[in-house]
Amino acid sequence: MFISVVIPTYNRRSILEKCLLALEHQDPSGEIENYEVVVVDDGSSDGTPDWLRQDAARFPHVRLVEQQHGGPAEGRNRGVDHAKGDVIVFIDSDLVVTSSFLASHARALSRRWNQQGNRLCFTYGAVINTANFDQPTAERHKLRDLSWAYFATGNVAIDRDVLERSGLFDVGFRLYGWEDLELGERLRQMGVELVKCPEAVGYHWHPAFRLDQIPDLIRVERERARMGLVFYRKHPSRRVRFIIQFTWLHRLLWSLLTLGGLLNERSLRPLMAWLIQRGQPSLALELLRLPLNRIGVEALYREARQAGLH
Repeated sequence: MFISVVIPTYNRRSILEKCLLALEHQDPSGEIENYEVVVVDDGSSDGTPDWLRQDAARFPHVRLVEQQHGGPAEGRNRGVDHAKGDVIVFIDSDLVVTSSFLASHARALSRRWNQQGNRLCFTYGAVINTANFDQPTAERHKLRDLSWAYFATGNVAIDRDVLERSGLFDVGFRLYGWEDLELGERLRQMGVELVKCPEAVGYHWHPAFRLDQIPDLIRVERERARMGLVFYRKHPSRRVRFIIQFTWLHRLLWSLLTLGGLLNERSLRPLMAWLIQRGQPSLALELLRLPLNRIGVEALYREARQAGLH
């Protein structure tokens, strides 16, 4: 097989370098005849395209595609359009993979294709979250790294023809969230099977949580709510309502867990600051997720009322 790794990126130059270097050092595999890395720069302002052109000799597998800022859905579609491979691997530009990453996806895909007699499946690798920029692959696997998503583009591999028959990503998802899971719903309806591939490991880097990130995290939750409604309009099912938390159960749950909003980003700030000072930024972020979930659910219901959907 010929694998095309498609990576949309936006102002991620520093961690993108680690991502691309890891992809240049992949173990050989009998299933892989060749591979390429298609980087789609989504209008970065940090000099990413110029840097890639200047350092092209360091990244012989990389091909650069540029677009004006249009979001990850448009970027992934453009990457597929420029890809040469018969298998597409999607990862994010802040993911650093192990040397066996592509070989693991290739083996798992080939094995399932042979078992099924068709290519109606995709492999889903493991994603380990880390704040360690210098050595991201040193992070251990944690319970909160587990994901129940059906098709999350942080680490998946799929036959190109199957992907194109699904219709690719809906570019209507221009804000943060849900464009990959919405595609997953269409793949599910086509009978495309999820195949777990924990051997294909990627380490998802993000900076350690700081209190000054709170306004941006709240903005993201509100964007997710708006895009969640786009998701639900396309797939008005009970399953999707649960995925986006558009149910009375979720509304009640986050109201109870935040004591009706008394536990919020302001009231929890001293405790979060204390945890950060003691080297526990991840725990502080998990605490913040309580009010963030409530904000997201309430924003979703507000958007739905304005749209006449609730």
